[in-house]
Amino acid sequence: MSEMNTHYRNCNICEAMCGLEIVHQDKQIISIKGDQLDPFSQGYNCPKALALEDFYTDKDRLKTPIKRTASGWQAISWDDAFNEIVAKFKSIQQQHGKNSLAVYLGNPNAHSLGNALFLKPFLKSLGTINRFSSASADQLPHHVAANFMFGAGMLIPVPDIDRTDFMLIIGANPVVSNGSMMTAPNVIGRMKAIQQRGGKIVVVDPRRTRTAKIADQHLFIRPEKDALLLLALIHCVFERNKVNLGHLEHLVEGLDDVAKLAKTYSPDVVASIVGIDASTICTLADDMLLADSAVCYSRMGASTQTFGGLCLWLTNVLNIITGNFDRAGGAMFPQPAFDLLRNHQVGHKSSFGQHQTRVRKLPFFNGEFPVASLAEEIQTPGEGQIKSLITVAGNPVLSAPSGHQLAQAFAGLDYMVSVDIYLNETTKYADIILPGTTGVENSHFDIFFNSFSVRNTVKYSAPLFEKQVDQRSDWQILKEISARMLNIAADDPMQKITPEIILDMELKQGPYGEQGMSLQRLIDNPHGIDIGPLMPCLAERIKTANGKIDLFPQVFSDDLPRLQAVMTAVSRDLAYPFELIGRRLVKSHNTWTQNSARLIKGKNPCTLEMNSQDAHQLGIEQGQLVTVSSAVGQIDIEVVLTDDIQAGVVTIPQGWGHNQQGTNMSVAATQPGVSINDLTDASRVDMLTGNAAFNGTPVAITLVLKEGR
Repeated sequence: MSEMNTHYRNCNICEAMCGLEIVHQDKQIISIKGDQLDPFSQGYNCPKALALEDFYTDKDRLKTPIKRTASGWQAISWDDAFNEIVAKFKSIQQQHGKNSLAVYLGNPNAHSLGNALFLKPFLKSLGTINRFSSASADQLPHHVAANFMFGAGMLIPVPDIDRTDFMLIIGANPVVSNGSMMTAPNVIGRMKAIQQRGGKIVVVDPRRTRTAKIADQHLFIRPEKDALLLLALIHCVFERNKVNLGHLEHLVEGLDDVAKLAKTYSPDVVASIVGIDASTICTLADDMLLADSAVCYSRMGASTQTFGGLCLWLTNVLNIITGNFDRAGGAMFPQPAFDLLRNHQVGHKSSFGQHQTRVRKLPFFNGEFPVASLAEEIQTPGEGQIKSLITVAGNPVLSAPSGHQLAQAFAGLDYMVSVDIYLNETTKYADIILPGTTGVENSHFDIFFNSFSVRNTVKYSAPLFEKQVDQRSDWQILKEISARMLNIAADDPMQKITPEIILDMELKQGPYGEQGMSLQRLIDNPHGIDIGPLMPCLAERIKTANGKIDLFPQVFSDDLPRLQAVMTAVSRDLAYPFELIGRRLVKSHNTWTQNSARLIKGKNPCTLEMNSQDAHQLGIEQGQLVTVSSAVGQIDIEVVLTDDIQAGVVTIPQGWGHNQQGTNMSVAATQPGVSINDLTDASRVDMLTGNAAFNGTPVAITLVLKEGR
């Protein structure tokens, strides 16, 4: 037996980029804990990091390809699998057109160095425009707002949480999520630091979350009314004559249009609709204006709703007009060592709306269509109908709206392939499953999340364990399919390109290249390198044609009548009187962490949280089984009564529902839960961006009566 060794890497499960210290011996992990010398996370890590060992040792995990046959799943060689897949794809495209093949990309792709670099050529080799991903079930409004206001979808501002004096958090629970579109390990510590320096934190959310309990103030708000609150806050800024553009004064256009719009949305006008009284809204605006530095941070609750695009646009507007944009303590832009905007041309024409989905005419953006349209694009006959699909590290049957409809759609495909390590609720419909390697077998570099980081840092992690001879990394799988689709010979020089070659080139040509940044420098510094705090840089990074911030883009102006209609609409659907929202669990990340015993052990985490008064009126008691029904489905679930949820609102965690036949996730099956996406409705989207509207789903609650009663 060899000596014990220590390996340093970033955790790749969520966005926080926590540094880990892994002690190992031979092929066995002895311990996983936070890396005290990591300059960014400084020893912090959440419980999910321990699951890296579980994924590596999981007996349910696939390591070689399998094929679905009449007699069940059978092992197949890599070569035979690639030959069949490419032949089927080409045949179907020849018969039905290039766009009859579709791609779905799941959340783990964003946490994979290899996939982040090789997905683009992979998608190009397939020749289809039908690409879908988890982005449109999550963050598309952020990208659309950045695209139209700053000229690039990846130019997304993040809160400078480490230096702010006032933080307004709308529809976000960063203490549980470890930040989201805000890469910030140890959010609890960072929030407490705000308070220790005399600052204030306010959370606006229909649920009193763990983040809200740490904050100085929590305000309940009606689901999907965040845009109206933001307009009222903007109204207050203009009403008090407190607009302050600071150093951006000559970079902003459209201010007069925003002022005109905000006049009609006073706190008195919106108070009864949003559920927050006018005086509280005014005080909230004053608190933000009086702070030396302040920032408004809106996330999932604001993004995954029918007005997600307006919410993220107005969040940026509020930060800009209060003088809290591109300055310390406000909303700022990271300058990552691997700069995704390095080759983005100023004034580059946006792809937004370049194409539309066949059935609902939802917009194409950033190379993809909204996932809420995937099922209907498969099931609706006609020219351009999707006939075949490849999913890469995704489980949309549980993570996308109307998941049961997606399951039916997948069952009707002519041919389906999945790149995944599990036989799960989505991959069970595939004809072939191609398993990649897991976190500790892969090299790692956070390409995307350095672009959302609250501090500029950089770190590379080599593989902890080398993969077995008969294993492939995800990027190798994608690269092989690409080569065969394009008939590229195995000895072609381009076939020798690796993620590390590309990474080294980008680091050397990036913003710190002249300072000696390179892959070798990162290898020599396994704990990572601290580059420094966020700095004002928008004037250099903005990508609009005229170099100015567009404060009032036409696409948002055109969407305002839809919001205005809410002011006079009936507030409740009598058939479905409750509003359903999702919730995040600290030991869960979407659907792909549920096969770790240490992350699901304990009492059932998949429950319906309901306001105590609402339950009393319906005769429902703690722990009883209730039926939750929506326009598209129903589930039975245990109820938990609490005053931490607003009256009229209920919540279910996302990522559960591992109770289906034909899967092989034995640990998840012991604590299966139910899928919230059997209730969410794919027809409910933010019509501006196409993002799925998970929050605010109208539902009814009834007690499940025992037999004989």
